[in-house]
Amino acid sequence: MNSNKISIQVGCAVAGSGLLISLSALMSAQAVPAGTRSAGSLIFRRQCASCHGEKGEGTKRYQHPLAGTRSEGELTRFIAKTMPPGPRKCALPDAQKVASYIYDAFYSSLAQARNKPARIALSRLTVRQFRNAVADLIGSFRQPDPRDVKRGLRAEYFQAKNFDDDERLVKRVDPEVHFDFGTDVPAPGKFNAHQFSIRWQGGVLAPDSGDYEFVVRTEHACRLWVDDEKRPLIDAWVKSGNDNEYRGSISLLGGRVYPIRLEFSKSTQGVDDTDKQKGKPAPKASIALEWRRPKQAVEVVPQRCLVPDEVAPAFVTTTPFPPDDRSIGYERGTSVSKSWDEATTSAALETGSYVVSHLAELSGTADNAADREAKIHTFCRQFVERAFRRPLTDDLEEFYVTRQLTARPDTATAVKRVVILAMMSPRFLYREIGSGNPDAYDIASRLSFGLWDSLPDQVLLKAAAAGLLSTRDQVVQQAQRMAQDPRAWFKLRQFLLQWLKVDQVPDLAKDPKTYPGFDEASASDLRTSLELFLENSVWTDRSDFRELLLTDKMYLNGRLAKLYGASLPADAPFQPVSIETNERSGVLTQPYIMASFAYADNSSPIHRGVLLVRNLLGRTLRPPPAAFTPLPASMHPNLTIRERVTLQTKPAACISCHGMINPLGFTLERFDGIGRLRERENGQPIDCSGSYRSSTGQEVKFTGARDLGRYLVGSSEAHAAFVEKLFQHLVKQPVRAYGPRALNDLQRSFEANEFSIRKLMVEIMAETALKR
Repeated sequence: MNSNKISIQVGCAVAGSGLLISLSALMSAQAVPAGTRSAGSLIFRRQCASCHGEKGEGTKRYQHPLAGTRSEGELTRFIAKTMPPGPRKCALPDAQKVASYIYDAFYSSLAQARNKPARIALSRLTVRQFRNAVADLIGSFRQPDPRDVKRGLRAEYFQAKNFDDDERLVKRVDPEVHFDFGTDVPAPGKFNAHQFSIRWQGGVLAPDSGDYEFVVRTEHACRLWVDDEKRPLIDAWVKSGNDNEYRGSISLLGGRVYPIRLEFSKSTQGVDDTDKQKGKPAPKASIALEWRRPKQAVEVVPQRCLVPDEVAPAFVTTTPFPPDDRSIGYERGTSVSKSWDEATTSAALETGSYVVSHLAELSGTADNAADREAKIHTFCRQFVERAFRRPLTDDLEEFYVTRQLTARPDTATAVKRVVILAMMSPRFLYREIGSGNPDAYDIASRLSFGLWDSLPDQVLLKAAAAGLLSTRDQVVQQAQRMAQDPRAWFKLRQFLLQWLKVDQVPDLAKDPKTYPGFDEASASDLRTSLELFLENSVWTDRSDFRELLLTDKMYLNGRLAKLYGASLPADAPFQPVSIETNERSGVLTQPYIMASFAYADNSSPIHRGVLLVRNLLGRTLRPPPAAFTPLPASMHPNLTIRERVTLQTKPAACISCHGMINPLGFTLERFDGIGRLRERENGQPIDCSGSYRSSTGQEVKFTGARDLGRYLVGSSEAHAAFVEKLFQHLVKQPVRAYGPRALNDLQRSFEANEFSIRKLMVEIMAETALKR
């Protein structure tokens, strides 16, 4: 082979388009004869090393190392078919020899592990972990969030405009606040339609982290408190003008419940008792509590996000942080920049100010209490211990607590210094400081950050203190308990959204001519539909990976039912619906996914195929060597999008990747740009046939999404990819750092446990928590 001709092609296609196969498949590959390796080494040194380096490390001419995830057979086929560019190709025997050498020397996962072994890297808290840890640290001094399954808000209806218990006529739980009373009374009883008041209380669950805009719509007086019992987020108690819409914004952490209180008062001005007694009609009254979740449309706050129980306030630091590195597919805290250091300092100052302003509540003592000094010392010691995730030694208590409290005559300043010192300490900011041989408290932190992205709770710390985290069975017992916590679901939910590449809430703007009736509200409803689908498929006792990929159920409300052809009333709430049972295949055909990986006016086999290749099958693709612009439909108006994609990706520089991307993406062509089933495009029948060549060389053919779904649930590659990606999301470390068989063992346990995703979470923690 001519080195000048093969440099770009081998670099792009072999290193860049390498295909991930499971470690078990690599380990079971047949040994390469020594003679073959020697001959391949000679060919490589003579014809390839000048561009790729003596050890495939790359050169100035081609900087990417020859490390990828194609199987040896795939490398052989690729080299024989495409190398070198031009009419003369590498003979098959030589292709086999050089592929065997490349694969064994530095290309395969085993070679990479041998040449550069993975290790468990010291890392700081990610931004998500930092914010969660601070919220739970403050929250540990308050009552815990409710854990029951009740939903809705406590409602009290009063016959007067004041909230006097003697005037209360009705007490109940309302599922949502969305009422149009008209000129009537709000409930049966001795109400006067001219004057009454209502108070709703409880908690609101934030599904996502970010800025929330709350909206109250009413013609009358209202006030709304969210996570602050003293200062209203919205205050329209004294009305002026004709406004009937009021807004307020607040930052919330996803997966947590915040106290909420809404008060409404109808008191008709200028109407005396005589007029009321004469039966003059009362003015109309309505009220709705809505919100705009991050990057979504305004909607009524749904029942599933409301709880009627009393909820303690939560502290959420609003300090902006630089984003974490996600270049290798998952968040990790492996770099410390000046901006990150400044952010942690600002957040520590913000937290210190909050603690001082709530010191009486958090420490459980009044300003004039005789034991105030002792209780504040106890609070400060407990604060630092919980921040450090372990008991303090005498020396640490002296430095972080006693010295600060005695050095300043001002108690508020002293407490603030304690908080700031603790939060700026490496013992808070970094994981497993000095724990090459982890103790019980390190194990507790591994469990809590793995499952919750936060600090250990008191149950876990007590288990560590009692020596009950020393065996695998003990770790499993704690992990099973923790996996029931809503924080575990929130972390798993984040993983699923990242796995499906929709965690950043993609823009679903669609061409109104092509998809009439699809608007911002529809896009927001589709997001809710996906979230309900994931929760009811995964956060269950079965938690079955197979059901996730095969069920024909979708979650639709009345508005979406009209778009997708389901028979539901126009005002129907979200509910599971089975339509097109022979075509739908779980999350693969969920409308939000189909709409997210599509163009504004059509489907996109390429975007859908890339999702399948990278995320469902775990294969690696580099970006194309040049900017990709799809052929506009106007250039070939009579072609289907399948035909246009095939035409555009036909060149050899494209087909090395698109030979796998396109056939997978084509299997989903029955679903248009918003995920509706279709039969024809441009007057032609839809062709949804596709294929896939596995890492073992087996070619599988599909006739649509259902075939693809059935293949994925039985595919060892898909299982290994899912296990590895979930591992990375939970542990924030490479799976290879836990031994050459860690992935293989977890994959086997996943299959043995009937593909339970929740049990897989527990197994991952059992695999990693005790690692030395």
